[in-house]
Amino acid sequence: MRTINLPMWMIILLAVIFVASVGIGILVGYMIRKRTAESVIGSAEKEAESIILEAKKTAEARKKEILVEAKEESLRTKNELEKEVRERKNDISRQEKRLQQKEENLDKKSDSLDKRGELLTKRLENVDKKLKSAEELLGARQAELERIAGLTSEQARELMLSSLEDDLKHEKAVMIKEYDALIKQDCDKKAREIIANAIQRCAVDHVAESTVSVVTLPNDEMKGRIIGREGRNIRTLESLTGIEFIIDDTPEAVILSGFDAMRREVARIALERLIIDGRVHPARIEEMVEKAKKEVEQNIKEEGESATFEAGVHNLHPELVRLLGKLKFRTSYGQNVLKHSIEVSHLCGIMAAELGLDSTMAKRAGLLHDIGKAIDHDVDGSHIELGVALCRKYHESPLVINAVEAHHGDVEPESIVAVLVQAADAISAARPGARRETLESYIKRLEALENIAASFNGVEKSFAIQAGRELRIIIIPELVDEDSMKIMARDIAEKIHSELEYPGKIKVNLIRETRAIDYA
Repeated sequence: MRTINLPMWMIILLAVIFVASVGIGILVGYMIRKRTAESVIGSAEKEAESIILEAKKTAEARKKEILVEAKEESLRTKNELEKEVRERKNDISRQEKRLQQKEENLDKKSDSLDKRGELLTKRLENVDKKLKSAEELLGARQAELERIAGLTSEQARELMLSSLEDDLKHEKAVMIKEYDALIKQDCDKKAREIIANAIQRCAVDHVAESTVSVVTLPNDEMKGRIIGREGRNIRTLESLTGIEFIIDDTPEAVILSGFDAMRREVARIALERLIIDGRVHPARIEEMVEKAKKEVEQNIKEEGESATFEAGVHNLHPELVRLLGKLKFRTSYGQNVLKHSIEVSHLCGIMAAELGLDSTMAKRAGLLHDIGKAIDHDVDGSHIELGVALCRKYHESPLVINAVEAHHGDVEPESIVAVLVQAADAISAARPGARRETLESYIKRLEALENIAASFNGVEKSFAIQAGRELRIIIIPELVDEDSMKIMARDIAEKIHSELEYPGKIKVNLIRETRAIDYA
């Protein structure tokens, strides 16, 4: 291939020609685009002017239409207003005519009333004249009667009223006496019927718990195992249970002696399990005693639930249910307190139903009336105070709280249910065989209380009341002053505590009455 060599000036000339042609092309293109744009802008301006003219024409036409509509609306409104004004004027003219007629009628009535007033005035004048003449005649007759009777009218009135008052008092007294006798007779009869019906319908076992329990042994050889080497086993049993184990008195039997029935039950269960197991040593004894305590606690819960089910009382707090079960191991004069509470609950429910009261609330109050006895061995205070505190703690109703507090007469009953609880408690305690205490020992205890009070100087009379739970003493005010009363009450309580054996607490109540006596 052959290479062409061009001189430099020719190359430069060609480059200049190329650059000049490119610049001319660009300039020509720019001019063409400018003209094109100017033509487009011009056509757009013409189009905008035509749109503006068209809009102005449309607006003028719409303006004329709106003006026409406004004139028509204004004319229509004007016509309506003129019509309404004409109607109002017509109404006003009619009302004016009516008012004018009423005024004319009122004028006529006023004239007639004036005429009637004049007639009434004349008649009243005649009546006044007749009244004056009648009063004069009455006065003359009254004076003649007073002259004949020898009494003034006031004296005659007082005499008559006094005679009527005496007659009415006598008749009233006779009627009240008759009604009182009838009401008392009916009330006594109805009360006897209700109580007899309640007692017949309520059948509850009376369980008398003793202070001992007996556990049978398979053989006498088991006695030695229970005693243990140097008596370590029996000492462990007695220390863990708090119960005395008597082994030597009865063949093939162990006697558990103690006043706490709950501890005796724990000791009995533990000993029976040890006899069955055969391994008797301190560690095993401790294990069995713990198991027996858990079993007794479970038994307490079940007994409480069974008592609430038997009495038909529900929605009790779980702790109250547990305390009810604990009453199984509590006795009062040999009477099982849980059975007693269930019986009182039944009696209250039956009597409340007979009287048309809320039997459910009566049953609840009867079941809980002795709940304080479940803890009175562990906490200071009477079973009434403790029962009221427990019922308040577990949000029992005020009616139940008052029944618990009033069932021994410590406070006044605030409802018929509280009175029924008192009656049911007395019936259950007085039922034959319910309590172990004999009449003779009961009377002796009351006499002993009264004799202790009578031994103090300044005592006029003393009365043992509330089944021996309260000693009420009447003192001589001239011998014992206000300050000495407190000291005497303290001394009497201490002497009762030191000389007598009694269940629960005894309230010593001194009464001092100042009298002023004179003779004419």
